[in-house]
Amino acid sequence: MTSNDRVLVLGGCGFIGRHIVKYLVDNGLASVIRVVDKVPPQIAWLNNDHKATFESSLVEFHSANLINQNSCEKAFEGSFDYVINCAGETRVNLPDAIYEEGIFKLSMNCARNAAKSGVRRYVEVSSGEMTNTSKGLVKEDDKVIPITSVAKYKYEVEKELKNIPNLNYTIVRPAIVYGIGDKTGLTRKLIIGSLYRNLEEPLLILWKGSTPCNTIHVEDVCRAIWHLSNLPEATGGTYNLVDSGQTTQDMVAKIVSLLFGIKHEFLGTVFSSLCKNDLNKIVCEANDKHSIPWAEACSTSDVQNTPLSPFIEKDHIIGSSIQMNGSKLINGSNFVLNYPTITADLLKQVIF
Repeated sequence: MTSNDRVLVLGGCGFIGRHIVKYLVDNGLASVIRVVDKVPPQIAWLNNDHKATFESSLVEFHSANLINQNSCEKAFEGSFDYVINCAGETRVNLPDAIYEEGIFKLSMNCARNAAKSGVRRYVEVSSGEMTNTSKGLVKEDDKVIPITSVAKYKYEVEKELKNIPNLNYTIVRPAIVYGIGDKTGLTRKLIIGSLYRNLEEPLLILWKGSTPCNTIHVEDVCRAIWHLSNLPEATGGTYNLVDSGQTTQDMVAKIVSLLFGIKHEFLGTVFSSLCKNDLNKIVCEANDKHSIPWAEACSTSDVQNTPLSPFIEKDHIIGSSIQMNGSKLINGSNFVLNYPTITADLLKQVIF
């Protein structure tokens, strides 16, 4: 049986967005699901399951550049009970002007249109890439410090939402999201691990194995978003989305090493701190090293074009911790994780 709820998923062809669409379709949670994205599904690198989902009679696609006010207004035409905003610039190391437009302006356009439409709940997918002054587990009500430029502008959006009249909203801050269809996140580590199997060298990793890099499975992200959308709480709630495994660099490295039969070494805090002043050189040298085996792998498999990449940016190796307290979601809202901790089998699903 299908619910009569109408759902608008902004950025619905992205990694989280496509999984939300699949979750809604598979569980009969909506009568209409409008997917809005500037990238059409035909060129969004959907897997077969997601292609089938987007062909459902419940799903309609609307092409829009949400930075443009008129385009955003057209995306909202009709009535919707729920709006889930997964849209926004995700690439790293870009000029601030791009993030200001591609995250802040875009999200403000979407939120204001949601308020005018009188939606039952607007969900803003923010970022968990934040730390606090105490360096402990980050809670939702902490005074946070964004780690990356993406997180910086996502946080600016969070602060501005409260100034939009008549907007019933919830903010979610996902940790590092992984799962089938991920093209960046932990998938980049898997790609690099496969290259070092061919290089027959140990993988050298900056900082310590104990450095937190908390995670959450994409299916739990989707379930949590829908769960929170239907809570009868007052507007403005913020929730960390994080599993209970307190994932660290060492946990991920051990899984990657196991999957590809390689060794890894952590370079430690002292050496890594010295490298901080020369990250551009380190990035260039690493990417040069990865380029040849990557080109050979693509050639061997006759891959002409791919959204995957083994290349890193400075933001990937700055050493900042993602260490989140998820008790508000789990204990405060009675949400049950299906994937409480990252495992080798779960990461194997991403690549095989």
